[in-house]
Amino acid sequence: MKNRYQKLFFVLLIGLLSFNSFGQTRQFYVSMDGNNTNNGSAEQPLRTPNAAKEHALALRRSGYKGRIELIVRAGNYYLDQPLVFTPEESGSTEQPYIIKAQNNDLVYFNAGQYLSLQWEPHTKTIWKAKVPEGVQIESLFANHEPKIRARYPNYDASILPFHGYAPDAIDPQRVKTWKNPIGAYVHALHQGRWGGFHYQVTEKKPDGTLILEGGKQNNRPSEMHATYRFIENVFEELDSPEEWYFDKNERILYYFPKKGENIHHLVFEAAKLENIITLLGHEKQPVHDISIEGIRFINTRPTFMKTAEPLLRSDWTIYRQGAIKIEGAVHCQIVNNKFYHLGGNALFLSNYNRAITITDNLIEDIGAGAINVVGNPQAVRSPSFRYEDFVPADQMDLAPGPQSNDYPAGCIIQDNLIRHIGLIEKQVAGVQLSMASEIKVIHNTIYDVPRAGINIGDGTWGGHVIAFNDVYRTVLETSDHGAFNSWGRDRFWHPNRKIMDSITAVHPNWVLLDAIRPTQIHDNRFQCDHGWDIDLDDGSTNYEIFNNLCLSGGLKLREGFHRKVYHNILLNNGFHPHVWFKDSHDIFRDNLVMRPHQDIQIQFWGDTVDYNLYMTQADLKADQAKGIESHGKVLDTNVIKVLDGTLKPSGTIPAWFAQLNFPEVGVRSPLLKRLVEKQAIPRLHLSKTPHTQKTFRWQQATLKNIETLGEQSAAGLPGISGILVAGIERTSPLLNKGLLVGDVIIGCNGKKVDTFQTFEQIINEATPKHVLKLTIFRNQRQQVLTIQNN
Repeated sequence: MKNRYQKLFFVLLIGLLSFNSFGQTRQFYVSMDGNNTNNGSAEQPLRTPNAAKEHALALRRSGYKGRIELIVRAGNYYLDQPLVFTPEESGSTEQPYIIKAQNNDLVYFNAGQYLSLQWEPHTKTIWKAKVPEGVQIESLFANHEPKIRARYPNYDASILPFHGYAPDAIDPQRVKTWKNPIGAYVHALHQGRWGGFHYQVTEKKPDGTLILEGGKQNNRPSEMHATYRFIENVFEELDSPEEWYFDKNERILYYFPKKGENIHHLVFEAAKLENIITLLGHEKQPVHDISIEGIRFINTRPTFMKTAEPLLRSDWTIYRQGAIKIEGAVHCQIVNNKFYHLGGNALFLSNYNRAITITDNLIEDIGAGAINVVGNPQAVRSPSFRYEDFVPADQMDLAPGPQSNDYPAGCIIQDNLIRHIGLIEKQVAGVQLSMASEIKVIHNTIYDVPRAGINIGDGTWGGHVIAFNDVYRTVLETSDHGAFNSWGRDRFWHPNRKIMDSITAVHPNWVLLDAIRPTQIHDNRFQCDHGWDIDLDDGSTNYEIFNNLCLSGGLKLREGFHRKVYHNILLNNGFHPHVWFKDSHDIFRDNLVMRPHQDIQIQFWGDTVDYNLYMTQADLKADQAKGIESHGKVLDTNVIKVLDGTLKPSGTIPAWFAQLNFPEVGVRSPLLKRLVEKQAIPRLHLSKTPHTQKTFRWQQATLKNIETLGEQSAAGLPGISGILVAGIERTSPLLNKGLLVGDVIIGCNGKKVDTFQTFEQIINEATPKHVLKLTIFRNQRQQVLTIQNN
């Protein structure tokens, strides 16, 4: 009985403490001149953020439920380990838990470590210093600026990709001049320039060839690009100012100072941690109501060799890590922070997350991606992970939507300035969404990125809103992509187009099993350098796209279903429909185009391709000859003027165009707006007579050279090269040998075929004359066919 009363008294006491704490605020101060034996008050601040966190945790465990503030004063705080916040540290809607800089002080959460070094000359230009045991150097900073790991070719900020590349980067003759390249890194683009690969050297052979491991950073494997490649972490390549090399065996750091730089006046730091803050909970017990405000996150380690987890049949692999990682959280906020000089991702929302807000942040100079929002593949029904994979129909789970809640939903990414990302990894985006639902990406400014500004990796589970963003200078180092890009290789997807045609004809409802909610893309300004401003690629389904201003690359819809596109302005370009399905139910109407539709292998035109506005009569007639655009109209060339990104129509024009209003796009924060490098609005270039591509006849087939990025993309080719089979007559002997319309001839008798002219030359030189072995590209795979040369 006594124990029972004691227990009851304890419960009442905790309840009383909790009641009395409601509405209160407890503050714990952190200062560079503090001491971890202090109590954390303003007068007796603590020395480290981790110490303040432990004080707050002890307070929570005592039953305190009021507001908690970790207030960090100005300073550069080196973290020995990440700050991990768990569910028991959570706040509440009325009483949040806030980690913030005091009065907008310059507060750095530094994932690096200070290096105490005694420098001495090594050569006339290079210095060296002994590094303490236990220190590893993958990134080096001097006076808070990143330095360059010794590399070939040398770094040149004006060159893309990689700020310098060389076909002979790993040529055996060059390799022979290196004493010990073990541990060096080879970076290269994908053969098709669809992102990049990264490898580490594990062995040097006597003939100068290298043994490499890695190359898992792209989910569409290929050889590394023959030209776009470089190597770093080679001592013999330490030959340029600001380069460094760390000899791990001898524990010696070498550095080549730039002109006028006194090495004894430099503060050196090495990246140490991959992660600075993690919010870690789960669906049944989430972390909630924690806010991180006004902090500068810097100097995380590169993680490119760990990027290996494949996403759903997209071209991506990922590494679930970032300077801030959030998993199993609800109602948390990342507000007004700065992320820069990071080796990996800036932010990663992984698996179950709800109502997370990421707003008013500056994210720049990032080795990988800026904001990744990625769910758990186990939440997906019948998932497949490679382009060529599929689940047989009789084994497929046909229930719509997810099978668990282990994915991000209802989150907001707004008013962030994202630039200069993907400095190391190239298959990255300003905002990447995969296996997520109803994510709002609004009023962000994104530019200077190697691939997409915004990417949606799959159709699971739609409902996103992409609006009021300003996205430009994109796809700078890769190709065949978009300022906005998406894939939709969902459950209905099959790598063989004929089989996929039969699946979608018999089971039209399957296309919406994963893309269960429409995604809206509206009121954005997009610009792409090596692709399309808006690129809905393989299978992207259930989109509504309206009121966007596209500045250079136009809008592409590859095979997919239920896309409604209207009230968009496509400057200096137009509409790119590629390889559509029968009964796609696509609609493209009431848009302004400045080129004829650049269709590729289109036999079916969806529900509506009509009522669009053209700038010249020749463009309109070219499309009407295809049996579409019977209600299309031509505008007077003086009707439209471009001024600071807004269109000001005048004259007699359709009502939708007269009412069109492009609101302010991009970040709205005055502080961030002042940092933005404005996008140049292009001058209008009216198309001349529509270009007609030359065709060739061979064995009762019609062939044409691959000449455009669109044709390359439609066929999935690694480059603009080869001969497209545009048509085959029924009496052609090629049909019996298996050649199909849509195939691309890329080789003959073991020789590369670039154009029809090279093909003819190979045929004429063939021995024996009557047998040809054609290498073709079909369903994005190579095949060999033996053909009689008649």
